[in-house]
Amino acid sequence: MKKLLTIMLAITLVPLLSFGQEDDQVMKARGGKFALTNAKIYTVTNGVIENGTIIINNGIIEAVGANITIPSDAEVFDYAGREIYPGMIDSGTQLGLKEIGSIQEAQDFREFGAITPHMQALTAVNPNSTAIPVTRVSGVTTALTMPGGGVLPGTAATINLFGYTPDQMFAGSKAMIMNFPSSARRGRRRRQSPEDAKKAMERALKTVNEAWDKAELYAKVQGSDEARYYPEMEALAKVVNGELPLYIEVNAAKDIINAIAWVEDRGYKNVVLTGVSEGWRVAKEIAEAGLPVITGPVQSVPTRQSDAYDAAYANPGAMQQAGVKVAIRSGDTENSRNLPYHAGFAAAYGMGREEALKAVTINAAEIMGVSDQIGSIEVGKKANIFVSTGDPFETSTKILDVYIDGYKIPMTSRQIRLYDEFLNRTPSLKKGDPVIQIKKK
Repeated sequence: MKKLLTIMLAITLVPLLSFGQEDDQVMKARGGKFALTNAKIYTVTNGVIENGTIIINNGIIEAVGANITIPSDAEVFDYAGREIYPGMIDSGTQLGLKEIGSIQEAQDFREFGAITPHMQALTAVNPNSTAIPVTRVSGVTTALTMPGGGVLPGTAATINLFGYTPDQMFAGSKAMIMNFPSSARRGRRRRQSPEDAKKAMERALKTVNEAWDKAELYAKVQGSDEARYYPEMEALAKVVNGELPLYIEVNAAKDIINAIAWVEDRGYKNVVLTGVSEGWRVAKEIAEAGLPVITGPVQSVPTRQSDAYDAAYANPGAMQQAGVKVAIRSGDTENSRNLPYHAGFAAAYGMGREEALKAVTINAAEIMGVSDQIGSIEVGKKANIFVSTGDPFETSTKILDVYIDGYKIPMTSRQIRLYDEFLNRTPSLKKGDPVIQIKKK
């Protein structure tokens, strides 16, 4: 047994030792008192500060402005000619829950059963997920990581993309996820008849209503001798009691209208519509209902063949102009790093740059209930920020530095290391092999 353990330990350490040898040393985040100076600061909530300074101390923004006295004990970073923004927030991913699509053991975003609201995404988050550093070096510092599958798949959590444990990463908010019954036809090539599709939706809606009926009853008797331990209903009761927001995933225009009516009938107050790919069709109704929206992906194809090619691109702007509070999500995991480009498309197709920036910063923070901590550059908030060479929505822009919870994050990821490795590769050559040299620009 001892011999087996020794062999297993040796096998485990090989990649770790190799990693250290390739990188000379493991790069780690570091905290401290920092002064970020001479930068153009986009605060989002209080305008733009030219030649501004930000003081970060103990993870918190201690001061921000144009004429800030730099403490003598602060480490100074001169970002002359650079721009500083609040860290972007991806309002819909499975970061930390999903790693390799082809390997079941590397996916932890779904449980068995249609109704599993008590399942907590936060407990399943893998802080060492390869996709996390890939995402954060693109300026995305926070994400809503969501369970999937079933009618009530579980409870999502907002996480900052730095930490050694899920609890360290937790950004302070959770939400119940519900997939609203769809009226779309199913089956191979959508061969299901309209009548069968309607019956399927009615069955699904019945299942949903039965679950919420039980939850409302449970909320009334909760804490009394009559209540037995019922984890599913205990989780849903938090929505009924207003302790937890309800995020309803819904996309087709008809289903959005049905979902709005369902919310009004139930009387639930803290509700957010997510997905909402056909929100532009019913933007007025969403605005009148007073429901905020998390929409995306923006870089997508139209939902119907008869729609214009740019329907998905213009969707966030159409809802925002109708008076809906809009946040943008990537709806992705491996490519959550592309969040700024989803926002860039929304900006170019009617939303405008300022509103698109809000959609991935302060709007997202307000919808998730964490705007007192993140989403803008303000005194007293967490130092979740990034430094760039220019507009983060432009593909030519480079992200230079990222700070999360006040920690200066190493600007490295698996993809960056692979890029550097193959940019200047030095394999052993056999006699007669052609020599290829690639130089950095």
